[in-house]
Amino acid sequence: MSTLDDIGAAEKPQATSESPDLERLWQFAGQGLRSSDFNTAMVHFYRGEVSRSNAWRARLDATTNWAVITTGAALTFAFGDRNNPPAVLLVVTLLVLLFLFIEARRYRYYELWSYRVRLMETNFFAALLSPPFLPKAEWAEKITDSLNHPRFPISLMEAFGRRYRRNYGPIFLILALSWIGKVYFHPFPVSNLADFVRRSAMGPFPGWLVLAIGVIFNGTLLAVGVFTAGLREAKGEVLGESPELRFVERVRHAVWEAFETDLPRLSRLDTRKQLAYIISDEVEAVSKALITTLGRGVTLINAKGMFTGKEHGVLMCVVEARQISQLKRLVNQIDSKAFVIVTSVQDVRGSGFRPLEA
Repeated sequence: MSTLDDIGAAEKPQATSESPDLERLWQFAGQGLRSSDFNTAMVHFYRGEVSRSNAWRARLDATTNWAVITTGAALTFAFGDRNNPPAVLLVVTLLVLLFLFIEARRYRYYELWSYRVRLMETNFFAALLSPPFLPKAEWAEKITDSLNHPRFPISLMEAFGRRYRRNYGPIFLILALSWIGKVYFHPFPVSNLADFVRRSAMGPFPGWLVLAIGVIFNGTLLAVGVFTAGLREAKGEVLGESPELRFVERVRHAVWEAFETDLPRLSRLDTRKQLAYIISDEVEAVSKALITTLGRGVTLINAKGMFTGKEHGVLMCVVEARQISQLKRLVNQIDSKAFVIVTSVQDVRGSGFRPLEA
């Protein structure tokens, strides 16, 4: 069976005396295009889209290099002489912000080509490697729509926040700390906060105003970086399956994208839900312990072990992630031979949880 037969892009004509060639799929400019022609075209199309995405990825690196080189030059100048003014660091901060905006725009173009590449990788090549060939039915329509009506797959806000978290957050942090250090130590260390505020003045602007603008500027960038962590339309990054992120999870994702370091989960703030299946012969005692100790509802499912043919009880219980260790400990104390399965759940709604929406 040909490739296009599986994806439903065209139908083969019935075999007749006039058209004995069953592999002919459709006519274009008087030429019959076969499945082999389609495969060849897809391979070259894929290579072209990969080349486009690589070219725009290189342009992203170029903008980041501009920001790094400019920051390095500014730091060298500011700390090269104690009499050099710290204002150059503020000017460079604005210049780096411009680089970030330019890179966010370029990132949207990169995401366009990456979007098409991912569609082909996940539906054409990955499907070929995992027989039977079963791509998603709408993948060809998505590529066709993207070719006929190209549009950015992500918003400028998401692109801005993602590039800030990936590259520019540490650069802005270095510039801010360097400005504070320059004002504090040069030409000599300040003795109190009033002197630091006075020395922060720049031209006609008083020191308190300069400090307030700096806090607002960096706070706004940080807020954008954190609150756009929940936007998940980007295809060119490695993203986890977290469609709904709360504030703590947004902070953790932002830190991971900036430093690739996972913050430890705080037990009282970790409200992720976990679904636990408990297979036990002591379902009454286990369920009572879970209800009284964890304060969670438990559902009993009657089941039969197909290997032994023995009847068992299966308890289903949704708990918070921080309660998993306690659940395992309770089950082990009551029935050490129990079988426990724990899996993450995307969304839980109903009595005791979030409201059930219509």
